Amino acid sequence: MSSAEKPATAGQTETWYTETLHHDLRTAYRSRKVLFDARIDHQHLVIFDGGRFGKVMMLDGVTQLTTSDEFIYHEMLSHVPILAHGAVQDVLVIGGGDGGIAGEVFKHEGVRRLTMVEIDQGVVDFSKTHLPEVSRGAFDDPRFELVIRDGRDFVAETDQRYDLIVVDSTDPIGPGEVLFTEGFYRDCRRILKPGGVVVTQNGVPFFQAAELEQTIRFFSSIFADATCFLAAVPTYVGGFMALGWGTDNPGLRSVSVETVGKRFADAQIETRYYTPELHHAAFALPRFIADIVTKGRGGRGG
Repeated sequence: MSSAEKPATAGQTETWYTETLHHDLRTAYRSRKVLFDARIDHQHLVIFDGGRFGKVMMLDGVTQLTTSDEFIYHEMLSHVPILAHGAVQDVLVIGGGDGGIAGEVFKHEGVRRLTMVEIDQGVVDFSKTHLPEVSRGAFDDPRFELVIRDGRDFVAETDQRYDLIVVDSTDPIGPGEVLFTEGFYRDCRRILKPGGVVVTQNGVPFFQAAELEQTIRFFSSIFADATCFLAAVPTYVGGFMALGWGTDNPGLRSVSVETVGKRFADAQIETRYYTPELHHAAFALPRFIADIVTKGRGGRGG
C-alpha cells in the first residue's frame, strides 16, 4: 500500500509517496511533480517525477518501475533466457504492460512473434503516452501482438506454443496473485515448445523468501530444472531480486560463456547491465538464497 504525504520542509511543501510492501520496512519517494493519478480498469495507477529515479510508476501502491533503472530488470528477464536458449522465435509475455520486456526482446532479430497478454488496456495506453522511453517503439513492431485478457485464462486455453514465456507480473497480491499458482505454472509448461523456458518475477528473497520458495516448489514438480537467477535493481530495496527459471532442458544453464558471448556478439545488441559474463554469474546464488531454493526443491540441490 502507499500514501501521499505533504510535510513542510524548509518552508516548502513536498509530496512523498510511501510504500509498505514489506512489514518491517517503509520506503518513500519524493515527488517533484505528479504526472498521472487515476484508477484505470482493475488497478490504481500513479506516475510522478521522482528526481534521481526519473519517472516512478506505481500500481495499487506498489512501485513497478523507475525509468532510471528499469533496464536492469528488463534486460535480465529477456536476454538471459534468449541467449541461453539460442533459437527463440516465439515469445509470450504475461503482464508487461509498460512494454519494457518487449523492447528488449525485439532487439533479437531471430524473434518472429511476441504475444503480450495484459489484463488492463489502460496500462498499455498509459505506457504508450507517458513511458515511451521504456517500450522504445515495441508496441509498433510488426512482430507484436497484444491480447487484453487475464493471463491465467490465456495460458489455460491457448493452443499456441512458445520458446520463451516471461511472467512480468506484479507481486502476488490483487490481480497478480493467480500468476503465482501451481495451476498457472502447469499451463505455462503445457504451452512451451520442447526445450523452452519460463522466467518469472519473484521479488526480493531477503524479504520475500516464502514467495521464492513456493515458486521453486511448484517449478520443481513441473520442470526438470528449477532455480532462479539474480539481478540487483536499486528500486527494489532489500538486495538481490530473484528471477525464477523453469525448463526441461538443464543444459541451458551450463551453456559456456564463450557460446553465450558469441550469440551476444552476433545479435549486435546494446545493453547497459547484461553481459555474457554476468549471465553466468547471475546463477551463482548467495548461500541464503541457495538455501531457499534447496528448501523449495524439498532438500534437493541442483
